[in-house]
Amino acid sequence: MAYELFIGLRYLRAKRKQTFISVNSIISMVGIFLGVAALIVVLAVMNGFETNLREKILGINSHIVLMEYHGGMKDYTQVAERVETVPGVVASTPFIYGQAMVKNRGRVTGVVIRGISLDTVFTVITFGTTVAGRIDDLAVAADEDDGDARPGIVVGTELAENLGMRVDDIIEVVSPLGVSTPMGPVPRIKKFRVVGVFDSGFYEYDSSLVFMNLADAQQFLNMRDIVTGLEIKVDNVYHAKEIAHAIEDELGTPYWARNWMEMNRNLFSALKLEKVVMFIILCLIVLVAAFNIITTLIMSVMEKNKDIAILKSMGASSRSIMTIFMIQGLIIGVVGTITGCIAGLSIALNLERLTAWIERTFGLTILPKDVYYLNELPSKVNDGDVVIIVIVTMVLCFFASIYPAWSASKLDPAEALRYE
Repeated sequence: MAYELFIGLRYLRAKRKQTFISVNSIISMVGIFLGVAALIVVLAVMNGFETNLREKILGINSHIVLMEYHGGMKDYTQVAERVETVPGVVASTPFIYGQAMVKNRGRVTGVVIRGISLDTVFTVITFGTTVAGRIDDLAVAADEDDGDARPGIVVGTELAENLGMRVDDIIEVVSPLGVSTPMGPVPRIKKFRVVGVFDSGFYEYDSSLVFMNLADAQQFLNMRDIVTGLEIKVDNVYHAKEIAHAIEDELGTPYWARNWMEMNRNLFSALKLEKVVMFIILCLIVLVAAFNIITTLIMSVMEKNKDIAILKSMGASSRSIMTIFMIQGLIIGVVGTITGCIAGLSIALNLERLTAWIERTFGLTILPKDVYYLNELPSKVNDGDVVIIVIVTMVLCFFASIYPAWSASKLDPAEALRYE
């Protein structure tokens, strides 16, 4: 073992008169430990939020939406055939968007109607978890003249709970467009049978979105053979912007395409900004611990004046003296960083189970679904983030050790031993 490392390790151990310095070293290590652990956990949660939101949004929504400038799309079958020839496009399906109100047992709420073609929809989107019933039952033709037979509708779990709906319940859907009569416009009211309940894990969708068969939606919204547009799935979600431009170039006017990043730009931009801000704020914890390292090493240099003078008198170079105190500061940083990484990764990798245990044991709601969109606290550890955290921490500890070590190396032995 090099004598610089041997002496640096000895200086970390407290003697009876140097207990305060040792306590400061421990406090510095704890500061580094807390900063690194907090950074890993918070960035893992932010990554988990972004990944979870993206998966849920792209699960129930398509990667690209194609529409016409003037409104509905009539020749959507021919358009879909041309779209699927564009490189990168995997599949497409027609859709209808509309607004309505759902009434059940005296309770009313506004919803977004989404008409889907069951022949192609499952190649483009998913519906999360089917809690009850079957979404495929939307395709069953319903004869309204036959007693209780009604067109099918699929609702979200939150909507079903709010209005007390269950599978096979008959509900009323009211269209605000209405029907013209001699007495003026009258709202269009039609009864539907609940054939399924889905759970996307996204509160906004589960509480306000309903699915109908494409033909039923066209009839209810009086759209005849027109659809709102096409939903498109691509082979790489991060190339959706380029593929959308290629689709527009292929079809020309009056078609326009929007990709999932444009439609959710504000949400993901806010998440990215929040992640950067949280990284900067939590780095301040590490910075405070680095300043504590400076204080500890300065006090250690003052305490070891005689030792430094003796070492120099015995032939130790200024470089060796500087190395001794640099090692002392870096050991504090390495120990704090390693223990912080272990603790942070342990928490981040088991965060979902930990929060579930807290909610189950103490009855605390960690993540209200109606506020944060999600119903669980996600966590995803990014190896790159961990590497950056370790590098930033070690760089801060390195620079924090330079000044005290440099001061020790400039000590004059004659001055230190003058009165001895």
